[in-house]
Amino acid sequence: MKGLQWLQWAGLPLGIALLIGLVLHAGVGDLMQVIGQAGFALLWLVPFHALPLLLDAYAWHLLLGKRASLVFLWWVATVREAVSRLLPVAGIGGEIVGIRLARWRVADASGVSASVIVEVMVTMAVQYAFSALGLVLIVASTHQADVLRTVGVALLLSLPLPVIAVVLVRRGGVFHAIERWAGQLLGPSGSVLQGMDGRQLDADLDALMSRAGLLLRAFVWQLSGYLLGAVETWWALDLLGHPVSLAGALAIEGLTQAVRHAAFFVPAGVGVQDAAVVLLAQMFGVDREVGLSLALVKRMREILFGCTALLSWQVAEVGRRWGWFGDVTAARHQPTRPGHPHPRSEDGASLH
Repeated sequence: MKGLQWLQWAGLPLGIALLIGLVLHAGVGDLMQVIGQAGFALLWLVPFHALPLLLDAYAWHLLLGKRASLVFLWWVATVREAVSRLLPVAGIGGEIVGIRLARWRVADASGVSASVIVEVMVTMAVQYAFSALGLVLIVASTHQADVLRTVGVALLLSLPLPVIAVVLVRRGGVFHAIERWAGQLLGPSGSVLQGMDGRQLDADLDALMSRAGLLLRAFVWQLSGYLLGAVETWWALDLLGHPVSLAGALAIEGLTQAVRHAAFFVPAGVGVQDAAVVLLAQMFGVDREVGLSLALVKRMREILFGCTALLSWQVAEVGRRWGWFGDVTAARHQPTRPGHPHPRSEDGASLH
């Protein structure tokens, strides 16, 4: 974990330097003129981002057995994304925060953790499918076979890692083995599962991974969220005065996501994502200034939406500490499983 954080801190100045170089090369004045012509209408992209996240949260809602409300999980999803994209944490920082927040409503630690782990695996599959769709569309639209070869090889080279992860989880016993290894190395006080039973977590993972229909539904909902997210690119380019087709927007968004995830060592993909947007947009006839304006608009949307989510998280933490929202924490509830009665408060009202 520390090694990954060191790599991210080393990649950050390189990404910032790349972004500054792109801005200076395009000309600050020209960029401001392009963005200024779109005006305040660009701010509509900030609340619009809530819709793709809602579809993504619904996939998690299904994997969690609907044991927490969709609205609550949507809020947690906004915080997860903000932590992963805006804070200098390792790649799983957002997921750890998400597990902690979800346990405010669902006391079953292993069940919540299993749902997040499986959701991450579904997300990896969705990202590959979405990137592959973008690759096909960009080749069909621009007839640039060299892009197909370059990006295709990159996707294939990165494929073994998620495949190995899925195989290990499906074999079972992974987290129990980690728990035993940590106990031997660090002693009885060296638990790395934060009080969870490794065997139970493995059992919950196996139960989820064996439900092919559930995994397919989660995949479809997440992919729908990615497809809807591409509308942001289409809408932004239209506002910036250089509209492209929906297929073009899907291609730009799909391969931008692929580049960003490949450059995981650069926090928030600073510079790398922006350069990818410029290069991909140019393939559809968008000039450099408009392409970089699109990249900056997407970056500002990410910051505004993410900072709002982080602020809401801190308000929720303070409110929970001071009891502003009443007793909604799962710490005082008994764990529940799908099909079991929901825990109830002292007055008999359902807490879910």
